[in-house]
Amino acid sequence: MSQTSFLDEIQEINLAYLLLAQRLLSEDREAAMFRLKIDGEVADLIVSLNARQLTKLSRTNQLICRFGQASVERLKQVTANPRDQGLASLHASLLLAGEEYESMPPEDST
Repeated sequence: MSQTSFLDEIQEINLAYLLLAQRLLSEDREAAMFRLKIDGEVADLIVSLNARQLTKLSRTNQLICRFGQASVERLKQVTANPRDQGLASLHASLLLAGEEYESMPPEDST
């Protein structure tokens, strides 16, 4: 797969993520902030973006969304869950919800 193809896919994922985030935030702000692991300021910004701004933001070569699970052990608990199918989804949700939100450090403006 070519580098250009990878970049196109990253940009598609970014746009899909931003559109989903806007929709989630407009339907249930608090639940969306919890699921997306974002704070109120980021939520306000995402909701305020128009189509042109969303497209501009998505056209980067870096993923906007990030893997929220920093713990390998937590991922192993979710993927190697021996529970039956009925409880597995609930168990995974509880485990993933337990991850703390870690905001990005502020940029140094010096």
